[in-house]
Order: sequence, then structure tokens, then C-alpha cells
Amino acid sequence: MNLKKKKIIAIIGARPQFIKHAPIDFYAKTMENIELFTIHTGQHYDASMSDVFFTQLNMSPPNIILEVGSHQHGKQTALMMIEIENIVLNEKPAAILVYGDTNSTLAGALVGAKLNIPVVHIEAGLRSFNKTMPEEINRILTDQVSSLLFVPNQQALDQLKKENITAKAFISGDIMYDLFKRAQKVIEGEELFEKYYLATIHRPYNTDKLERLMEILNQFNKLDYRVKFPAHPRTMNFLVQQGIDLKKFDNLDFLPPQGYFEMMKLLKSCIGLITDSGGMQKEAYWMQKKCVTIRSETEWKETLENNWNTLLFDNLSDLKISLALKPGSYNADIYGDGNSAGEIMEAINTFLES
Repeated sequence: MNLKKKKIIAIIGARPQFIKHAPIDFYAKTMENIELFTIHTGQHYDASMSDVFFTQLNMSPPNIILEVGSHQHGKQTALMMIEIENIVLNEKPAAILVYGDTNSTLAGALVGAKLNIPVVHIEAGLRSFNKTMPEEINRILTDQVSSLLFVPNQQALDQLKKENITAKAFISGDIMYDLFKRAQKVIEGEELFEKYYLATIHRPYNTDKLERLMEILNQFNKLDYRVKFPAHPRTMNFLVQQGIDLKKFDNLDFLPPQGYFEMMKLLKSCIGLITDSGGMQKEAYWMQKKCVTIRSETEWKETLENNWNTLLFDNLSDLKISLALKPGSYNADIYGDGNSAGEIMEAINTFLES
């Protein structure tokens, strides 16, 4: 007896979404009655920020790549919506699956809501409570129009209740933890014998104004150990355009963007992480590395407990002090058991059959 497959369109477009999508892609291949159709919006289009993840993680290639590219937020989201809507009307999916909080997330969610197609949001319920961040607006709106919500922990579920969001919501654990556990097997035993900090800085408020970016780099340069800094192509282009001599930062190693496993190796071997990324705060926690987040807030508040993560934004001269704070006890259970993809996909299947 041939089962009619239920088609789910997954929307991805940025590096963190490729990582979140990989475990879902792996599990969907084992399901007889689910067809996963993937749209890559092209929000991250540099090969080092996109292609390498599909190749390295052995993911199914996207069914369609839109190549929307970089634009102002409104234009980028609108262009994505136009293209996604045409595809959805043609493919007639049973649901639209979105991840996280990017413009790709919001575009897919709004198309689904307008066409009365159930929207499934993975990594729902997170809030930084900073509405000047585009990501905060994206995640709030996406949660509002979603039919099925998967949250990483109880705190995120409680937040949805506070906002009177009554769609079906499930605690699934953190989808990134699935891939992290797989990565540990790949990089097992690999560790460098040198002391360095790892830094990832990419948010516009840290990189788009020369004075702010220079302040960050100058503080990196003053640290007691070298800083390995895989820099976003946009950041490197900006420094070059501004005529900045990178050689004056003799304590920094400027590296090209890294693949997933390469990044995990760097994190495993470092003595601490300096970041403004959301996902890497969690990865540092799972790796039991001290983290300093160059932001005034975080969606991942659990990582702040016992000094595993420290927020630092205005007083960057305190970076060395923040890095020296010793973490306390570690809770290995706050983000699930690394089997989120199976729970999510089985719950989606049950939802679509109801």
C-alpha cells in the first residue's frame, strides 16, 4: 500500500538555519509519509557561509535556491515573500517549516499565514526583549502566526503563555544540540595544545560602525592570549574599505569563515569564547567553555547561570575581567537530550494527520 506523502516546505537562508535544518533533514529521510521540500532564500549566499554546510554535513541539497541576496530588511523580506508565495502555490504543501528569527523565517511564516497553510516554528518562544533588534521582531511575529511551536525549554514555553499564544506548543529541546552531539563524535580526540580565545562578531551594531568595531578589535588586541577571529566577509570588506591596516592587531589571527566541524574544533581547543552569536553561546555552554557575549541581552538566559556566559556591551575595557570569571556548576540537561529532530518530526506528522 502506497502512502500519500505529506509535503513540508522548509525555509532556510542563513548559517544558523543550515545547522538547525540538518537534523530535521536527516530524520525526514527515514519517514515514509513525509516529503521535505527545501527552499534556500540565499540570505547567506557566500560559499563559505552556505555551500560548505550542505557538503560537509551531507545534507540534501535545496530543491530551490532563490538567490535573494543582501538588501534592506523590508526589501529583502518582500522579495523572499514574492518568490516563496509562487513556489508554495505551485507545490501545495501541507505545512511550512521555519527556523529561528531571520528575515527568511518571517517571510516564510507570513506567506503561510496569508495562504492559510499551517506554519511550524522551530526555536519558538525566545525573547531578548530588545525590539531594536530585527531578530526580535521576526521571532515575535512568527510565533503569532504559527500553528505549531517547538520550544527549547520551559522558559520559552512560559513566555508563549505570557503572550497569550495558544497554538500547539511542545518542549522539544534544542535542535542544535542534535548536531552538536554528532559533531563531538567527528572531532573526538582533536584538540590543539595552545592557549587562545575564539571570537565571532557579526551583528551590525558591533561591526557596521568603524568606531565600535575598532574598539572591539583593540580590546581583543590587549588580551593575554591570542584571539582567533573567523571574520564575516562583510566585516573584512568593511575594514578594507576603511583602509584599516590589520597588521597593527598583532594579537589577532584573522581567519576566513569556517565550516561547522572546523568551528567546533576551534571551540573545543580554545580557553574561552567571545561572541555576539546566539547559537555559539549554547555551543560554548555544551563544550563547557567560558563565554563573553558582546551584547546587552541574550535569548539564552540559562547560559548566564553560574558565570558560564557573561553579557558585556558598554564597558568593553572589562573584557579581560569578564573572561577571568570562573564558571560554577554545570547543568547538562537544560536543552534536551539531543533527540529533538525525531520528536519534532513525529509531532508534525501527528499534527498533520489530525
